[in-house]
Amino acid sequence: MNHFRPPSLSLRFIPVWRRNFLVWRKLAIPSILGNLADPMVYMLGLGYGIGTLLPEVGGVPYIAFLAAGAVCFSTMNSATFETLYSAFSRMQVQKTWEAILNAPVSLDDLVLGELVWAASKACLSGAAILAVAAALGLIHSPLALWALPLVFLAGLTFAALGLVMTALAPSFDFFMYYFTLFITPMTLLSGVFFPVEQLPAAFQAISSLLPLSHAVKLTRPLFLGEVPAQAWLHIAVLVGYTLAAFWLALGLARRRLLR
Repeated sequence: MNHFRPPSLSLRFIPVWRRNFLVWRKLAIPSILGNLADPMVYMLGLGYGIGTLLPEVGGVPYIAFLAAGAVCFSTMNSATFETLYSAFSRMQVQKTWEAILNAPVSLDDLVLGELVWAASKACLSGAAILAVAAALGLIHSPLALWALPLVFLAGLTFAALGLVMTALAPSFDFFMYYFTLFITPMTLLSGVFFPVEQLPAAFQAISSLLPLSHAVKLTRPLFLGEVPAQAWLHIAVLVGYTLAAFWLALGLARRRLLR
C-alpha cells in the first residue's frame, strides 16, 4: 500500500471540524484564556517593562513592534498545542479517530478536518491578540485587518507541522523534543521579540527558512500601516510548508492507522 499517495479529499472533513468545535465550545473560555496567557504576558510584560528602557525599534515603540510578533506567536502556540496534545489524545488515548473512521469518513478527510479545526482555533487566538493590540492603541491602520486571513494561513502551516509530530509520536513525552528543538529556537530567530537584522548573518539565513519568520514579515508591516514587501514570497513559503507537511502527516497517519 502506498501510504504517501496524493490525498483524496471531500467535504466530509466538515463534520470532523464541527465535532471538534462542539466539544471545544463547552470549555471555550478556559481554552481561549489558556492560549492567550503566554503571548499576553510577553506582549504586556516585555512591551511595558523592557519597552520603557529601550529606544524605538523600527521607528515605533517597542510594544508596538512586539504586538505583531505576539499575534503570530499566539497563532503558532494555539495551532501547535491543538494538533499535538489534543489531536494525539483523540487519536491515541480516546480512540476518537477510530470511532470516526467507522462512519463514512475517510482518514484523509479526518486529518483535513483536524488541520482546518486547529487553524480555526489558532485564528481565533490571533484575532484576540489583535483586538487587544487595537484596544491598547497599538494599531493605527485598517490594513491590520488583512492580518486575519494571514493568521489563518499561518495556523494551517503550524497545524500541518504539528500533525506530522502527532503521527510520529509514541507518547506525549515525544512532543518535548519538538518544542525544545524546533518551536523555541524558531521563536527566538523569527523576529518576534527583536529585529532579525540584529542577528549574525548565519542566523539570518536560518531565519529566512523558518515559517514563523515569514508570518511575522507579513503581519508586522500591516500593523504599521504598510504593505508587506514581497508578500507573494512569504505567502508562497507558508503555503508550501502547509502542503508538504499535510501530505507528510497524512502519509504517516495512513501508515500508523491503516494496516
